[in-house]
Amino acid sequence: MKSYTEYMYFCTQKHREYINITDKVEEAVRKSNISEGMVLISAMHITAGVYVNDAEEGLIKDIDEWLEKLAPYRENYRHHATGETNGDAHLKSLLIHHEVIVPITKGKLDLGPWQQIYYAEFDGQRRKRLIIKVLGE
Repeated sequence: MKSYTEYMYFCTQKHREYINITDKVEEAVRKSNISEGMVLISAMHITAGVYVNDAEEGLIKDIDEWLEKLAPYRENYRHHATGETNGDAHLKSLLIHHEVIVPITKGKLDLGPWQQIYYAEFDGQRRKRLIIKVLGE
């Protein structure tokens, strides 16, 4: 089995952003020369996430509103006693999750017809990292 690793870095302009990274993951798979296997895409911060879904603006806004409803920004999270003010970002990350695994078939991402890979930032405006780990033969 072979492996290939690449990192992406983000410093978003907004506090919350959803960034389509499908092309970057496809590029890493191509560079890996792995034709059959899988790729792990993982946010390496506890206030960000990675998910697979449709690349439709209305849905992205619906996802953002849903997350804000389930884990709203507020000042009374116990986590804020540590001096941080991002308790909601930690909870949003738990809801989205921090990683996805996508199959690789014949050297390409084996996604469904509408599926795209997204990096979700919940506590932005600072430098963050994501790992792309391609495994296979």
